[in-house]
Amino acid sequence: MGYTKRQFVTSAFEEIGLADYVFDLQPEQLEAALRRLDSMMAEWNGMGIRLGYSMPSSPQDSDLDEQTNVPDSAWEAIITNLAIRIAPGYGKGVSPETKVSAKGAFNVLLQRATFPLEQQLPSTMPIGQGNKPWRWDNPYVRIPYDSVNAGPDGPIEWS
Repeated sequence: MGYTKRQFVTSAFEEIGLADYVFDLQPEQLEAALRRLDSMMAEWNGMGIRLGYSMPSSPQDSDLDEQTNVPDSAWEAIITNLAIRIAPGYGKGVSPETKVSAKGAFNVLLQRATFPLEQQLPSTMPIGQGNKPWRWDNPYVRIPYDSVNAGPDGPIEWS
């Protein structure tokens, strides 16, 4: 069971020193932080960091009590980076420890989200000693082809 959006928002408020058990957070504050959370996750999604976070179709459709289903390795990055984003709106400064934690956790997300690009060898490169000449009609690597780029999770649509 993962975090709800409300838990991410209240944890971010705790990170900047506005804990829910000390300060009564107003519904407007929670909704504003939820919009910041949704926009941050949409930005990360655009960067290729896909965590399984359910994006609302509009800001009015977002629900604080919705399960996010993000992996536990992303929780710290979401909380600390959200805290950095909402802190200026409340006149709060973010501690250097929070910034270091946010940067480190975001780097972990980037490491988990990046994949090496597939490369093709040029057609002028010999295929090598392990490839026997009677198996191939050409002693060089086959001509590179242009691959179809549909994105990591985008469907290919034929019309």
